[in-house]
Amino acid sequence: MQTDQVRKVRSFNRTVSQRIGTLNENFLGRNRPLGESRVLYEIGRNGVEVRTIRARLELDSGYLSRLLRSLQGQGLVEAEPAVNDGRVRRVKLTREGLRELTELDRLSDRFAEFVLAPLNAGQRDRLIEAMAVVERLMKASAVEIAVESPISANALWCLREYFDELANRFDSGFDPAKSISANADELMPPVGILVVARLQGHPIGCGALKVKEGKVGEIKRMWVQTDGRGLGVGRRILHALENKAKEFGLRKLRLETNRTLKEAQALYRKSGYLEVPAFNDEPYAHHWFEKALS
Repeated sequence: MQTDQVRKVRSFNRTVSQRIGTLNENFLGRNRPLGESRVLYEIGRNGVEVRTIRARLELDSGYLSRLLRSLQGQGLVEAEPAVNDGRVRRVKLTREGLRELTELDRLSDRFAEFVLAPLNAGQRDRLIEAMAVVERLMKASAVEIAVESPISANALWCLREYFDELANRFDSGFDPAKSISANADELMPPVGILVVARLQGHPIGCGALKVKEGKVGEIKRMWVQTDGRGLGVGRRILHALENKAKEFGLRKLRLETNRTLKEAQALYRKSGYLEVPAFNDEPYAHHWFEKALS
């Protein structure tokens, strides 16, 4: 990591934290710190499970519990067991909490106007555009990719979404039973793995590796949710699979893709995969790729 880049990130953090008032105990002029106000916003008008707040805000369980106890003590939040699982806690805003959320929304709008007011029209546009870029890149840096069981809830959700997208995009539809298999028993070490990408605790993508004879691996089930595209998630999933392939001692990776998946083809070519003649009889494939691993 370049020293100058680190210095600029730290400078940005100092400027923004001071400008938006995160250093003040009375955020937006209310008698509570930013952390409590942020939790009120995440609970929202419909309530939410505590574990969802923890995942979204990436908070330690103990710290979140303290925030919730403080909000409950102020009469703004109440907790109850989830309807379908008594072991899961759910929180919702009281009537007073809903009034406080409305006031926070009003004050947040006023603060945004306060930040923009000193700028001319061109500067406002530049600031808004820059904020959108920063927000997107910050989301990209928050994506986590890890090996996961192919029968976990997150993995199964990703695979269902992946199959549904292929069925909608392929000219002939898509039937997993007709495609070359990548079943759960083929995606567990030492014969394979599956990785899942998450953002704020939610799965947004997956990819799989099958170990074949001759130190060859096959990349399968590469998918990224629509909202997660443009964040470099596909590239990172592919890179994670390549690293795992090296750990398995593989020398070559193969994959195939459909002609409608233009973005996938572009990713593979940019990542050093070369198009080769067909090496299998995958009925949904039109392009086959290989990459030698150093």
